[in-house]
Amino acid sequence: MRTRDMNTWRQRRPGPHRVGRAALVWAVAYAGFGLACVLSGTSLLHIGGDGTGLGPAWAVVAVGMTAALISAAVVRYGMRPALRVLLLSACVLTGVMAFSLLMDVITLMAGQGVDSWASTVNKILAAAGAVLLAATARSDRVTAVPTGTAAPKPSTAPRSVQLAAWAGTLAFLPYAAMKTHWASGGTFAGVTGEEMLAVSERNGASGIFLTLESWGLDPTALLALLGVFLLWGLVRPWGQAFPRWTPFLRGRRVPRGLPLAPALLGAATLAPYGVVGIGYLALVTAGAVTMGRGDFPSEGDALLVAWIGITAFAVYGVALVVAARSYWLRTRPAA
Repeated sequence: MRTRDMNTWRQRRPGPHRVGRAALVWAVAYAGFGLACVLSGTSLLHIGGDGTGLGPAWAVVAVGMTAALISAAVVRYGMRPALRVLLLSACVLTGVMAFSLLMDVITLMAGQGVDSWASTVNKILAAAGAVLLAATARSDRVTAVPTGTAAPKPSTAPRSVQLAAWAGTLAFLPYAAMKTHWASGGTFAGVTGEEMLAVSERNGASGIFLTLESWGLDPTALLALLGVFLLWGLVRPWGQAFPRWTPFLRGRRVPRGLPLAPALLGAATLAPYGVVGIGYLALVTAGAVTMGRGDFPSEGDALLVAWIGITAFAVYGVALVVAARSYWLRTRPAA
């Protein structure tokens, strides 16, 4: 009897009322956050370090209020087909609000400050809301867990997925070479390594960041190496079972969410960031719009560096999408 109760419990998901209440609380808090930014005159979108007005804050208020109304309807009336469509639409809008969250995380991990803490908090809240709204949209679906399920044997991704992983890896080589060249004191795009170090200090880089730079190691290049490690873990068998070179863990199954969580976050951020960035740089290259030169001697130098960085993010982001999907499918429990 106890086993039967356990199996029944495993087949249940939190109902739409419970998850809907959580989404409702989040939506009210999110709308309140946006209203607080409006009343205090805080901009939630910064381009080149400058705020863009209160339009984004008003958008947060609108998205939060809309999500609150939809969540309240789910709590009151239960899940309906129309409400599911509205929830997913609100989920997409909230996901847009979380755009470039990973870039802020990378910036903080590299020991530098973000353009605006209010903007970063907004992205964190939006990401949490997207998860809650998606969970609410699926909360009425009961997924039976068959008895005797087991994780599939570790496998290699198909050849096409591995080619995508190679593309994502090679796309980071020019970026890593550029950053390492600066860190070692070289000159690129009219800027010396000493000048780039001074820019990092001016941007509030941490002592660890500056120390690594003084050793000729650029922290962002090291993070790119970590991203490549994640990418290949998604396509190779050692991403499903710890390999022999991992002490104490060798042979054990890798928790499915361990690589998928950062992969999905990275894919949702880097892919659109890179693709949109390439579109913008294409307009700049064609002369349709202008781009500030920033800390570089000319706009051409700034454009060259931007092409190297944005191309790396775009190709790697798309490769991460492909690899994460393959990993998701290959690690599904099988009866």
